Amino acid sequence: MYWYEDEVKHLEAIPQQGRKGHLTLFYGSSSIRLWHSLSADFPLKTPINLGFGGATLAACVWFFERIMVGYTPEAFVFYAGDNDLGDGRNPEEVYLFFLQLMVKAEARFGDIPCYFISLKPSLSRWHMADQFRYTNNLIESEIIKRNANWHFIDIFSKMLDKTGKPDPLYYEQDGLHLSPLGYQLWQLSILQKLGQASSSVNI
Repeated sequence: MYWYEDEVKHLEAIPQQGRKGHLTLFYGSSSIRLWHSLSADFPLKTPINLGFGGATLAACVWFFERIMVGYTPEAFVFYAGDNDLGDGRNPEEVYLFFLQLMVKAEARFGDIPCYFISLKPSLSRWHMADQFRYTNNLIESEIIKRNANWHFIDIFSKMLDKTGKPDPLYYEQDGLHLSPLGYQLWQLSILQKLGQASSSVNI
């Protein structure tokens, strides 16, 4: 995990006074880290970007306590897992790391609303599509089974074109990272889920 140290230390250096208040934490891999319009896209949620490049779900669990010190969020939004599969881990391993993340999030934050963004159908990793679908299914099934404070945000199906393949419009030229249109799709999908969760609490 040492190759993540520089970026993790950068996140640790965020001033403590900026960690209090009504925040929404966005945590995960480069799909989060490169979301430069995050504050503009969620102006009412006071988002904090805690993504770090190349992060696996395993790394997000490993560094969780170091990065999350001092935060008192109202919500937690998470994306990681596709790098784990890209590195050769199997879906069951990713699922087990997700279970560990759930435990750590509850221990630190209590029962605040938490959101798992499904693994995206990257062009560059489309040959692994079945593994991505299976991983998403494992995690979504766990969230449904628990029926607690975690919510599953399906962006996999929304990022496919009419032929059932990843839509290039949502990706940069590398076929892995998101384009502005890709982030716009994510924004709308997350806002919709955040709104649904708020409505269920108010009822």
